[in-house]
Amino acid sequence: MRNRLPTPASKASTRAKPPGAHAPRRFAIVGAGMAGVVCARTLVQAGHEVMVFEKRPRCGGRMATLETPFGSFDAGAQYFTVRDARFELALATTPALYRPWAANAVRVLDAAGRVAAASLPTSEPHWVACPGMESLVAAWAEPLASAGQLHTGRRVTQIEHDPLQARGWQLRTTSPDGGSQVFADFDAVLLAQPAEHAAALLRASSLDAGLAAAVADVRTAPCWTLMLAYPQAVRPGLTTLGPQWSAARSTHHRVAWLARESSKPRRGGVERWTVQASPEWSREHLHDEPERIQAKLLKAFAEVTGIRAEPAYAHAVCWEQAQTLAPLGVGHVWNAAEALGLCGDWCLGHRVEDAFISGLELALAAA
Repeated sequence: MRNRLPTPASKASTRAKPPGAHAPRRFAIVGAGMAGVVCARTLVQAGHEVMVFEKRPRCGGRMATLETPFGSFDAGAQYFTVRDARFELALATTPALYRPWAANAVRVLDAAGRVAAASLPTSEPHWVACPGMESLVAAWAEPLASAGQLHTGRRVTQIEHDPLQARGWQLRTTSPDGGSQVFADFDAVLLAQPAEHAAALLRASSLDAGLAAAVADVRTAPCWTLMLAYPQAVRPGLTTLGPQWSAARSTHHRVAWLARESSKPRRGGVERWTVQASPEWSREHLHDEPERIQAKLLKAFAEVTGIRAEPAYAHAVCWEQAQTLAPLGVGHVWNAAEALGLCGDWCLGHRVEDAFISGLELALAAA
């Protein structure tokens, strides 16, 4: 079973359990981003029971898609690459959910918006989930939700030993309306969260098991993201505003990345842009008000692209752990004696594929 690739949970339940596999156990998984969902569905495939807890209203993590009256925005991860054969095979189970994005000739711009170089090799395709990046995780999570194994809007505040089960665990949780609930009778707890969040939850639970020390050297950087819509560009004789490229990296002191959302497959025709600030600038302005961030990034966007029209829609969000600067260096952390584990893109890097591999490998280690 350890060599099997993840398949949708609905299919896994019909398969016979292979010889030598562990007796079925009950896993709690905290976090329903790519790593958590892949971990959960792999464990279901292996014949185990899972319960996934996600504090946000929807699963997806940093593959979040923001829906607006002007169309959707990929508010976090902008695209993904496919380098690992296991990821490629998993994607093949849902081929309708992703398309290539013609962003291989990503420009590198100087602070004035001049093209300095084309940075990405054309040999590596760039893919986007459709109709938004969140769609891929949501589709893979759907069998979990249908089976009652996915709890969204449910924040885990503490992990405790189960008083009724000698080697078991229970989770204390809260909901947005202030309600609290305890979920018990788990054989293992797997944290599929940003490293800082996982470490904080372990501290709040007075747990270590060597896990906190394992993530102590992981470093991540925040990212302020600005989303802009220009419906005035959709009129006869005008298909886009400003430059004709789809995406660019920038050396502007505020802006690190720009992408024309409307250039992505199945995204609709309204001109939309996503602007991601540099890690350094985001950290310096981490606690600024969103309105202040919006004004500063809009000014930088105009300087880089030459688009000075007033957007019909502008919205800024901050990802506090957006990019891994110093990864763990291994695919996951698993303490078999305590039945506690950690996974996430930060184990290997910051790619969508890193999150997939980490969740898969933790599930295979724990199954």
